Amino acid sequence: MGKIIAVANQKGGVGKTTTNVNLGACLARLGKRILTVDIDPQGNTTSGLGVEKETLNNSVYEVMINNVPIREAIVSTMVDGLDLLPSNINLVGAEIEMTSMIAREHILKGCLDQIRSDYDFILIDCPPSLGLLTLNALTAADKVLVPIQCEFFALEGLSDLMNTVRIVRRSLNPRLFLEGVLLTMFDGRTNLAMQVAEEVKHYFPGKVYA
Repeated sequence: MGKIIAVANQKGGVGKTTTNVNLGACLARLGKRILTVDIDPQGNTTSGLGVEKETLNNSVYEVMINNVPIREAIVSTMVDGLDLLPSNINLVGAEIEMTSMIAREHILKGCLDQIRSDYDFILIDCPPSLGLLTLNALTAADKVLVPIQCEFFALEGLSDLMNTVRIVRRSLNPRLFLEGVLLTMFDGRTNLAMQVAEEVKHYFPGKVYA
């Protein structure tokens, strides 16, 4: 049974996609079977793995909204052992369409449950918001991995994310826990980066990666 990890932070530009792509590729190189799921309408994970967004017949949108079988949308990437459930601009309106759907927070979970046993790890690249798409990712996931950029406003809004995680754990997904916090764009030569790192370690004791 594959472990599902949501890479989430409602701030943009903190390294979610870079983390997702590189972590997936490295795990695949170690011989693991990996699926990365792009649920960001920008589709940066999709293009970052060499898949042309404009030529897709099916994407995560068709799987979640139009009930296309998930195996029909999964594509191989240039990295052996790393598959992708791609995204494109179609996903922009998905949250509005999902509003009236039954069990709307569980749509992605239902899709991933069909192929979960095919993979060792499933990584979900979340959009920079705490909307219904991110909520679907957190409901489907076992763990959440939080990239934090080492800049002045690093911790701003993080309480909102962790509050969302607590709400999801209480009402939608009791098995969801924090996998860890990843400091991104860290420059150990600057006082600011060191100060941010200490703040993050204080905020998340024992959960910050070296």
